[in-house]
Amino acid sequence: MRGEGGAAFCKECRERKDNEGETDVQKTKLGISVGLLGAAIYFMGLFSGYMVAVLLAGYVLLFEENEWLKKSAVKAIAVMVLFSILIAVANLVPNAISVIDYIVSMFGGNFHIAFVTNLINAVVAVLNIIQKLLFLGLGMSALSQGTIAVPIIDNLVDKYMG
Repeated sequence: MRGEGGAAFCKECRERKDNEGETDVQKTKLGISVGLLGAAIYFMGLFSGYMVAVLLAGYVLLFEENEWLKKSAVKAIAVMVLFSILIAVANLVPNAISVIDYIVSMFGGNFHIAFVTNLINAVVAVLNIIQKLLFLGLGMSALSQGTIAVPIIDNLVDKYMG
């Protein structure tokens, strides 16, 4: 694969090779490697929430040219949104039980299903663990411009990013 100035790119590691065969890591316009910026987006999604991750992803989409980096930025945000939706949907069940309990308590009754509430809390805790492990894995693999397959997200990213 040839790039600017006749330089070749290694297909396995996606590093730029100059004409003498030495590898040169692809850099972003910020001067850091493409993999490091991709990892930073995943780690910001893990450690700082939406704001910093969305700002970094927006920067990548607006100013960077590397396709792997753009797809990684979108994937990071999509994974965050997916887990937020899953956790919000799971938390609807205890919220609905609480509403019913409030209504029943107005008439002197009590409606509380501890088993369901505890089960949902366990599901949410498992989802949080999976999210953290996935972001750690995605961040570590991004350092070498790799990824971990998340079929639902990967299909959407490929469909809408071409």
